[in-house]
Amino acid sequence: MEQPFIKRLEIPRAKTIVTGLLLTGSLLTGCRTAIVPPASPTLSTPKTFSKSQDTTSVADLSWRTFFQDANLVSLIDTALTKNPDIQQAIQRITVARANVEYAKGLLAPQVNAVVSAGVDRYGKYTLNGVGNYDTNFSDRISGPRVIPNPTPDYFLGLRSSWELDIWGKLQNQRKSAQLRLLATEKSKHLITTALVAEVARLYYELLANDSELDIIQENIQLQERAVELVNVQKDAGRVTELAVQQFSAQLLNTRALEHQVEQDIVRLENQLNLLLGRYPQPIPRGKQLIQDQRLPSQISAGISSQMLGRRPDIRQAELEMEAANIDIAVAQAQFLPTLTLSPYLGFNAFRASVLFNPASLAAGILGGLAAPVFNRRLLKSNLLISEAQSKAAFYNYQKAVLTGFSEVSTSLKGLDNYRKVANLQNQEVNVLKQSVSVSNELFRGGYAAYLEVITAQRNVLEAQLALINTKRNQFTALIDLYRSLGGGWN
Repeated sequence: MEQPFIKRLEIPRAKTIVTGLLLTGSLLTGCRTAIVPPASPTLSTPKTFSKSQDTTSVADLSWRTFFQDANLVSLIDTALTKNPDIQQAIQRITVARANVEYAKGLLAPQVNAVVSAGVDRYGKYTLNGVGNYDTNFSDRISGPRVIPNPTPDYFLGLRSSWELDIWGKLQNQRKSAQLRLLATEKSKHLITTALVAEVARLYYELLANDSELDIIQENIQLQERAVELVNVQKDAGRVTELAVQQFSAQLLNTRALEHQVEQDIVRLENQLNLLLGRYPQPIPRGKQLIQDQRLPSQISAGISSQMLGRRPDIRQAELEMEAANIDIAVAQAQFLPTLTLSPYLGFNAFRASVLFNPASLAAGILGGLAAPVFNRRLLKSNLLISEAQSKAAFYNYQKAVLTGFSEVSTSLKGLDNYRKVANLQNQEVNVLKQSVSVSNELFRGGYAAYLEVITAQRNVLEAQLALINTKRNQFTALIDLYRSLGGGWN
């Protein structure tokens, strides 16, 4: 009758051991010397984009405020809701957020509910075999007790495994996962800015093609009247059939150009519909590019630090660089010993009939330090990979910064230069329109050759199309500046 009493005493003793090991683990964790990740390299960048110190930036405006055309705002809103790339970015953020939760879970003990049954056959000269024999057949034990060999083993309870974060390895893994989550969110911002800019660019391309089509159709009417005029001149014997053929050829060329522009409009509409995540359909638009669309009279780019803090690709590259540096600390910690505790608590018996007997309640804990010995080459390779990835991440960050400054500078200069070009081309168009009227009058009066009329008509068409192209480039430069400064994702 003494054996149950002895077993009841074993449980408090086991609890004392477990408590002591847990306290020891907590003390080791609290007194750990965490490995500090290497500092990220710094870049020296210009303070401003120009001589201006104005901190106002167009990137501070939301895209709903920056773009004044209601049709364009509606298209962008649809694209941000239905575009497949945006939906993929959202799923990548979900994956990154799950990785953070996974890394957090590594810091906590892993507790499993276990139901197990097994059988062991002990040899006569093993410790378990001798122990079983001594326990069951020794004279110190009153009464016959038989433990079979093979011996069943039943367990119902909890088993746990807990790696104590002595060197901060698990904490660094969590920090790295959090930084990559932030980088993934910045990648969504990057896709958003690119999508907003591309929708706006295609929209203004459409407006430009609409204007081109209007100009071409106006010139077709002008050239049709010229063909009628030259036929009258031919009937009067003032010109030859050659003049009629030249005027007719020019008219045919312009009509062919009309159909080319119509096809460009179809192509642009389908590209826009693809970005909007929908099947081909007409794109609503109303304002003419030259007459109705107005560029801001003055554009402020702010200072460079604003661009570095707002531009998504730069922020993404910076966060990935910081995460890669933390990965180096994680790889270094792999060389150090790890302390793992494996406690258990539950019912354990060699007969199923007594499994839930209070005397079958058992508890224990195993604690151990493990240090790599024969796999250091593997760990060294992993450290080299982490260091190389960290350097590559820095160069990617450097490239993103250089790209940002280059794009802002190009767009700023482009706005200024295209404005000057547009002013001159507008004057050229006005002069050439007058020359067409003059050449027609002179041709009617017999004071100008038909080639002069054809040349004047061709020149005015080319000048008008060139002006439209410059206007398109102005809006493209404005959109590129807005995007390159980090605008469009808010």
